[in-house]
Amino acid sequence: MRIKEYLADRIKLFIFYIVLMGVISAVMYLNGAIKIGLGNIIYINSLGLTLFLLYLLYEYLPLKKYYGSISCLSKYKATEIINNLPKAKSHEQTLWTELLIRIDKEHGQRFQKFKEEKRESSEFVTTWVHEVKTPIAVSRLLIENSRDKFDSETLRSIEEEVDKIDNFVEKALYYSKIDDFSKDYFVTENNIEQIVKEVVKKNAKTFINKRITIKLMNLDVSISTDKKWLMFLIDQVLANALKYTDEGGKIIVSTETNSKEDVLIIEDNGIGIKEEDMKRVFDRGFTGYNGRNEYKSTGMGLYLAKKLAAKLGHDITVESVYGKYTRVKIRFPKLMDYFNVT
Repeated sequence: MRIKEYLADRIKLFIFYIVLMGVISAVMYLNGAIKIGLGNIIYINSLGLTLFLLYLLYEYLPLKKYYGSISCLSKYKATEIINNLPKAKSHEQTLWTELLIRIDKEHGQRFQKFKEEKRESSEFVTTWVHEVKTPIAVSRLLIENSRDKFDSETLRSIEEEVDKIDNFVEKALYYSKIDDFSKDYFVTENNIEQIVKEVVKKNAKTFINKRITIKLMNLDVSISTDKKWLMFLIDQVLANALKYTDEGGKIIVSTETNSKEDVLIIEDNGIGIKEEDMKRVFDRGFTGYNGRNEYKSTGMGLYLAKKLAAKLGHDITVESVYGKYTRVKIRFPKLMDYFNVT
């Protein structure tokens, strides 16, 4: 900080000092009861000005050093600036230092969150590409082996692979939109039975091919939600149930209602989930014992379901006994403020 800049910052103090000394000098000179000559008044003003200038010098020197240290911070990397801030010498400087530290901390948290989201997106895209390449390769192989003649079985197999690609694309689309969820949702009254039936119809081929029976019970319940997003959520849960239920298995979809919430329950008699995997079933990319050893899994279905449920103001939980059943519950609180959904 140069002296010129320091004095410019204190122009109001100079004006106040001049007015103050002028008033005092005028009172002393005009007051008949006090006989003070003009020379004495000049002496008092000179002494006051000297002391005032000494005070300014006393204040300026530490400030010059402090702001000089601040100017030197431009030599450091952005990540090192906070650690090299000069020690505050006044309450005002302490407040500014605390503010800078707080801003740096919040910026670091936002940057870390951004890095995590970017890494998550990159991993999802990588996984998605590998997964979608499989049905494409299978389809090409089927076409190559049946180039002369396409029978119904071949066409059905190709159709299944195309459906897989469609599901992967849909999952990627919803994943890309989930962070901007607030711009793409519309809460209305919806009937759970209608939504569930549409999702079941979408997965009808899998039910038929694996000969899995489905039972719908007590689904005539109205809830406030976004139909499109809830359908995707239920589809992820039902797809998991179909994947981990053996041929000839059974899936039951029902609801429970109490004074606080409506609960949609999707239960299958499939292979279940091991106890050590239960706490991580909603983690991104976690496939567990079943996904690693018996089935092809990306570990994204339940992760997206959990994240989306939170966005909608719902909740999703899982209960399971390995080798017996898996029961997924989607809870719809009856009293909620959808304007707070983010």
